[in-house]
Amino acid sequence: MTDRTHVHAFTDDALGEHDAVSLAAAIAAGEISAREAAEAAIARAEKVNPDLNALVIRDYDRALAVSSSPAAGAFAGVPTFIKDNTHVAGLPTAYGSRAVHPTPRPANEPFTDQYLSTGMTVLGKTTLPEFGFSASTEFESLPPTRNPWNTGYSSGASSGGSAAMVAAGVVPIAHANDGGGSIRIPAAACGLVGLKMTRGREVQSLQGHQMPVDIVSNGALTRTVRDTAAFAAAIEKYRPAKKLAPIGKVDGPSDRRLRIGLVTNSIVGDPTDAETKDAVVQTADLLTSLGHDVSELTVPTDLTFVRDFEHYWTLMAFSTKYFGKHVTGDKFDKTQVDALTAGLARDFLRKPWLTPVSILGLKRSEKKYRATFTDVDVVLSPVLGHTTPELGYLSPAAGFEVMFPRLVNYVSFTPLNNAAGGPAMSLPLGRTASGLPIGIHFSADHGDERTLLELAFELEAAHPFARIQDQPT
Repeated sequence: MTDRTHVHAFTDDALGEHDAVSLAAAIAAGEISAREAAEAAIARAEKVNPDLNALVIRDYDRALAVSSSPAAGAFAGVPTFIKDNTHVAGLPTAYGSRAVHPTPRPANEPFTDQYLSTGMTVLGKTTLPEFGFSASTEFESLPPTRNPWNTGYSSGASSGGSAAMVAAGVVPIAHANDGGGSIRIPAAACGLVGLKMTRGREVQSLQGHQMPVDIVSNGALTRTVRDTAAFAAAIEKYRPAKKLAPIGKVDGPSDRRLRIGLVTNSIVGDPTDAETKDAVVQTADLLTSLGHDVSELTVPTDLTFVRDFEHYWTLMAFSTKYFGKHVTGDKFDKTQVDALTAGLARDFLRKPWLTPVSILGLKRSEKKYRATFTDVDVVLSPVLGHTTPELGYLSPAAGFEVMFPRLVNYVSFTPLNNAAGGPAMSLPLGRTASGLPIGIHFSADHGDERTLLELAFELEAAHPFARIQDQPT
């Protein structure tokens, strides 16, 4: 399927090539209306979704009604999508699974209210792999979500549908969440900006309330750094984090030169592939040319962490399969979970005694992670162990025994930030020889999103991000 081409919806309509900040400004100035923006986004979605398969639920009629008098906020009237593992009043939440009966939810969950405090208009819900357990938005018996840059490739996961809609130009910003890399992985695959914030920065997710170690962070996927910065400032205004220094408004780079630790290889076994490693090294060279001090760094963890996170992964799947009714509703059918969920749950049952030690290990990872930032301000690494795979490589149809080792090697860099709770960002600074995006990963100490955003502004100016609409057809 590598001969498939890229797909995008950019055209001369009300959305044009606006990012969310400029679109909100155009709506506020009366240059276009929020309804015109919603209508254009709906038309774009219907144009490209047959190729991308990124939408689960369309809520167009309600979106058009709401857009006639949009809510106030930093992104008032900007069209968006919500990922289908997050409750929106009146819409079902299916978690990407055949096991879940799609019953409409009576109310928003708390983060949905925080997200919508920005004034955005929800057009519907986007795809994810079953319960967000995979790093590619693929299914056993349904068509996969495709990457707009090349539809023969994965869009990443678990926020793969949102990533596809933003990368293709349907909306400038969409909801995403991250329990092991699920904001940063699809950002890397689809050439987007993806910030996973510090644990506690945003309203806690429903999933996080139920976890012994809260690894889930909610956020957004965008095409520009300023959209991500404006989003972070907007949700902070809704509910400032009590125990973290405020991010505040970040609108450009800082004069501060940083100590940056360079990591190129993960600890899981397989070496980072050449194209990914070269992209990271080229970014290190760019940072050096900008006056930052870059030096090699030892990964702040070891194989024990890998074991602990893998076991926690299996614990979540086991809990989902056997106690899913408590989360998704009484009609949950555990016999319908896919091969990945079933395999993870089965693996948990082989060694449940590891659970207390694994939970303790993940909790202790925060101290090790934070100690890294005694000597450096930012850690630079790949987002992923190798470039974006073709569809099928991470499909649950391949079977658990084939798929899971591939997943572990692919997502080897991102889970530490989830367990430790630290912020991290993917920036689309690399490209493969075939033109696919390569995300570059930046991590910072708890509460230091501001440093990540300032650095991102600087890198975006020094190395403008590739745009899908500029690529040859």
